Amino acid sequence: MADQSTPKHPLVEVFGFAASDMSENAKRHRNKRLCPFNNKVPNCTKDKAQNPLGVCSIVHDQEVVITCPIRFRQDWIIADDAAEFFFEPDAIWTTLTEVRLKDAGGESAGNIDIVLCAYDEAGKVYDFGALEVQAVYISGNVRNPFETYMKNPQSRCSMDWTQEENYPRPDYLSSSRKRLAPQLIFKGGILNSWNKKTAVALNKGFFETLPKLQEVRREQADIAWLIYDLKPPAKPGSQYELFREKVVYTRFDTALKQITKPRPGKMEDFLRQIQTKVDEKLENPPNNQIIEEPFGR
Repeated sequence: MADQSTPKHPLVEVFGFAASDMSENAKRHRNKRLCPFNNKVPNCTKDKAQNPLGVCSIVHDQEVVITCPIRFRQDWIIADDAAEFFFEPDAIWTTLTEVRLKDAGGESAGNIDIVLCAYDEAGKVYDFGALEVQAVYISGNVRNPFETYMKNPQSRCSMDWTQEENYPRPDYLSSSRKRLAPQLIFKGGILNSWNKKTAVALNKGFFETLPKLQEVRREQADIAWLIYDLKPPAKPGSQYELFREKVVYTRFDTALKQITKPRPGKMEDFLRQIQTKVDEKLENPPNNQIIEEPFGR
């Protein structure tokens, strides 16, 4: 969602509050390095536990981009939305975080971000589903503007970072190829073989960069794509509000095929590229001097 007060630096939320928020609540979170979004501990642990990178979201092309997976846990809306897809309305359920998933050989296929478990009155689990949270990778350097801002938030909340090197921006391509696709292939593949559903929570901007997915009815779906955006805070001391914009339902196999299918460019462009390199090589042949009798007589 566009923010009318978009700054000239990339930082939108720092330790859970707008970078321009100088309320006592925002100051407390910055001073104590706190995470208000249901992290496993009260403090932010992003990047480094001792020196956390407390940036929850950045701005790019007038849009707010969530860059921390914990940011999606605000009020546990994502769990409610996933449970709506996994279970019947009257189901009793709970959540488990960072659950190890193993393949048939006992090798780790990675950790599932959040497992939702439905259980009966005796506490016995009878169903479950996997919720994967996909934040966006950043290209460039976000720690430099973050640390510069943290030295004096009040005076630097309106700093101009636009001329600095390595200005951070979302790397949607890496986010899909290096994280989303492998997660679907390995973890999603195991869950799908068990006939268990997967929900994927991700930012609106990220989802819009994915190939067009073939949608099906909810009853036919293996995967629910839970697409979220942020509303600006209503007043100082309050937070950006996470909200679900829409849900897209797909089959597992077709979605995986569409996401992992390469989108080839023109072969002619590649030919021009290699022709240029060949021409450069022929114009500048290596200077190989012949050493006569290198070992002497």
